[in-house]
Amino acid sequence: MQSFFLAIEGAIGVGKTTLARLLQPRFKANLLLEAFEENPFLAGFYADRARYAFQTQMVFLLSRYQQQQNVLQDLAHGPLIADYTFSKDSLFAHLNLSGDEWAVYERLYNVLADRIPQPDLVIFLRADTEVLMSRIAARDRAYERDMDRLYIERLRQAYERYFATYSRARVLTINTNELNYVRDPAALAFVENQVRAALGIGAHQRPLPQIEPTDMPRTEVAPTQAAHAASKLDTVGKFLAANEAMGRLGATLAERAIEPGDPEVELRAALQDTMGRLRHLAHAIGVDLQEAE
Repeated sequence: MQSFFLAIEGAIGVGKTTLARLLQPRFKANLLLEAFEENPFLAGFYADRARYAFQTQMVFLLSRYQQQQNVLQDLAHGPLIADYTFSKDSLFAHLNLSGDEWAVYERLYNVLADRIPQPDLVIFLRADTEVLMSRIAARDRAYERDMDRLYIERLRQAYERYFATYSRARVLTINTNELNYVRDPAALAFVENQVRAALGIGAHQRPLPQIEPTDMPRTEVAPTQAAHAASKLDTVGKFLAANEAMGRLGATLAERAIEPGDPEVELRAALQDTMGRLRHLAHAIGVDLQEAE
């Protein structure tokens, strides 16, 4: 597979590291994960932002710069997926610093930023503030338990403004409010296909339509209607499963085209899985595949 540098961005709690870990095996990539827990001032910052903002930001700036020095070396060995961009540092600093502290930070940031390689693609993960707060609560990090909702809202808005004019790399924006790529294989396949399309690598499929939830009044449904609705949902599920299998088959074929020679076992398994899921779908909608041939 060709080498590329993919970075994932978004507000605290949006799922950057989770997505990076999930995409890593699908692209056979190396991971560059932010070492945020190594910052000795982070817990103090969340308790008293005004007091610890400058120390926290300077440690993050130097830590992120040190990590990014290995990007070109890592890319020599294959794709690289990071759960942050170096430029996010200035976004947080602009939000938390002012006066002389901001002036000192900005001078140092500008010197370092010119030496940092830019990603080929940035995935900007979006989510509403309430969704972010619920995800932060669910992961239950000790220093985040009293997270200020107003701070997360300001951060979310800062990210929206930031990516509205972002020009350092191509940006793929994904709304994660209703997209559970942790538990839903079809959702993860959807994200993977979007990334492949944006990078121009391998085979990709058209994105599935996103169904927006609506507040509908409850009505009593007759048993026959309920059975019909359940059958339609089952058919949709079989379609999503077949779509995911075809995505894996396309990725395997693309890898074989780029690196010919070996993965016959993987290709056979992907093809068998795809055919099996297509047969299940055909049976659900009453199509005889043998007649279709």
